[in-house]
Amino acid sequence: MSDVKMATPKPAAQGNRAGKPKNSSNFLTNLIIVAACVAAGIIVFNFVLGNANNFHDGATRDKPSNFMGTMYSGGFVVPILLATLLTLLSFIVERALTIVKAKGRMDSGEFVRKVQYHLANKNVQAAIAECDKQAGSVGNVMRAGLVKYDEMVNSRELDTDQKIAGIQKEIEEATALELPMLEKNLVFLSTIASCATLLGLFGTVMGMIRSFAAMANAGAPDAGALASGISEALINTALGISTSFLSIIAYNFFTTIIDGITYGIDESGFTLTQSFVANYK
Repeated sequence: MSDVKMATPKPAAQGNRAGKPKNSSNFLTNLIIVAACVAAGIIVFNFVLGNANNFHDGATRDKPSNFMGTMYSGGFVVPILLATLLTLLSFIVERALTIVKAKGRMDSGEFVRKVQYHLANKNVQAAIAECDKQAGSVGNVMRAGLVKYDEMVNSRELDTDQKIAGIQKEIEEATALELPMLEKNLVFLSTIASCATLLGLFGTVMGMIRSFAAMANAGAPDAGALASGISEALINTALGISTSFLSIIAYNFFTTIIDGITYGIDESGFTLTQSFVANYK
């Protein structure tokens, strides 16, 4: 998550204008991550799972001797599912690092109470110092509001309602910079949660087609082909479901944390406006 400097309203506006190049850069970065995961999935499938040592018949690869060989027998859907799983893990790590940083170094409730204390004593600079210590999204938004708060305290040209409106506007602008950074890339987790299950189901269907084809052979059915088809179906089902399960857990975990941060941002905005009304009517 990028640091947002908000000493005055102008840098906040510059941050908005800088959003488009950042979005282009993020798209390119995400594309590179996905492409790398696809390549890694193919490599793992062919050279790790498909290693001749994982099969009783060596390079023929028809008789798996261990779990990795069994996974290889899952067919061409397996590398796609592996790429999906690796993509999921990549974005889980990326979101974890970003959201942990966004939480800051101090609990939002404790932070807001300290700011309230300093504002009650009309010490705005001490409150701003607390924002620097918090160093998270709540602190960034609160800092932007406090800078405007300090400006409104010294203003003689506006009435109280106009000053409060100015503080609220500054908080809204700062929030508009912070929230997209928190929610970025969560769409990958929600998409994978759905697509992994469908990919697993597709692999299952392909495996069952092979199984029924083996059973339909004239004379004695090919037991090896029948077992291979069933194995392909079950491997794809297991890999798809496990990937989807992990994605759902990660998505819900991150959105819960983001909801807490959002609540802290809302509380900080309410604190500033109420404090201004109480101290500078």
